[in-house]
Amino acid sequence: MKAQTELIPKRLDGKIAVITGGNSGIGLATAQRFVQEGAYVFITGRRQNELDKAVKQIGKNVTGVQGDVSNLSDLDRLYATVKQQKGRIDILFANAGLWEFTPLEGITEAHFDKIFSVNVKGLLFTVQKALPLFQEGGSIILTGSGSASKGFGALSVYSVNVISPGPIDTLAFRLTVSEQLMKNLVSTVPLGRMGDPGEVAKAVAFLASDDSSYITGIELFVDGGIAQI
Repeated sequence: MKAQTELIPKRLDGKIAVITGGNSGIGLATAQRFVQEGAYVFITGRRQNELDKAVKQIGKNVTGVQGDVSNLSDLDRLYATVKQQKGRIDILFANAGLWEFTPLEGITEAHFDKIFSVNVKGLLFTVQKALPLFQEGGSIILTGSGSASKGFGALSVYSVNVISPGPIDTLAFRLTVSEQLMKNLVSTVPLGRMGDPGEVAKAVAFLASDDSSYITGIELFVDGGIAQI
């Protein structure tokens, strides 16, 4: 039996998108999906080498801008590039984030500042600085986490309040989580498996498209049901 080829809709045809943390994982999968659906994307990442690889992998309709969302001058440079090249933003996917496994009693000021600089300060200014470039009817989508609704040990600082993924099979996840912890996490997912970055990308593309025109202010869980039990 031949495998069915997915028919990808062109819901984002002609739209200009910015994706932070677009050099890997969910951000990269979403950037690829956006381009497939007709958008032009600007992606950011802290490491130039990974960013260059992501741009090459996406292949077309993409610009990579190196930068750290916790650095406001990097954000200014990002949006200056977008303004110069395209003049507007239709979609912002504020996806950049990080986590470190640290038990509550082991949290230091440096750990706290590192997490909040990216996940809170960086998120806020990513959105704020994008606003002057937005057109009427644009979409702003944030990556949160199922950890905000269902607490997990050693992620106390990370659990801040929206697309909320569960355990997603990204390179960053595999480099951070041990094989045993990964098995333990999967055992708590009702669907019994890790999620794929592409599955999150499809949900983000839906929120970015006109198909979600009467949806606003929601937290969409893409987590295999882990936050619902």
